[in-house]
Amino acid sequence: MTYKEIRHNEEVNELLKKGNQNLGLLGYTDHSQAHCTRVAETAAHILKKFGYTEHDIELARIAGYMHDIGNAINRNRHAEYGGLLANEILKQYDLTIPDRITIVSAISNHDESTGGAVDPISAALIIGDKTDVRRSRVREKPKAAFDIHDRVNYAVTDQTLKINTEKKVISLNLQIDTDICSMYEYFEIFLQRMLMCRGAADMLGATFKLTANGAKVL
Repeated sequence: MTYKEIRHNEEVNELLKKGNQNLGLLGYTDHSQAHCTRVAETAAHILKKFGYTEHDIELARIAGYMHDIGNAINRNRHAEYGGLLANEILKQYDLTIPDRITIVSAISNHDESTGGAVDPISAALIIGDKTDVRRSRVREKPKAAFDIHDRVNYAVTDQTLKINTEKKVISLNLQIDTDICSMYEYFEIFLQRMLMCRGAADMLGATFKLTANGAKVL
């Protein structure tokens, strides 16, 4: 089974589409295939930089692309729902049982409210997901209708994820327009997610650092 195959799986893509529609009605930012593709590629990049096998990298890509399918059922506990859905979908493919369970576990543990890194695949997925902060994730609506999640994402004018393998540091560097969102608001929304990234980096034998407007904050 390959990442390319899962990206063309009709059921997966319909689940992502429905989940993103549901979240749009609830006022959430974009959780579309574009987000999931970015998460998949970022997770793969992280593992590649740290010298993991192509096999592990492919598992991370697959988990990254599928990680938000549970939103089609409900946003609450979507990670666990996603894991259960993924388990059934992946039975169609020639995956070993350990590989299928690894992917399911990574999906099931990616949400900060109930999960955490349990292995390198899940760690890379978590960092890929939680660091996807950008203006283009905000849905089209009048700025007067923005909630705090919209403002926080819209305020990020530049985002760079850097990986220093020599020093074993993963750094998220953000440029935030504080006229749109205060630093207090940013941390109100993202502190728990950034702390989750720190735990995920630790699973990879690295440290996680966050800088905002040039100042180290984590």
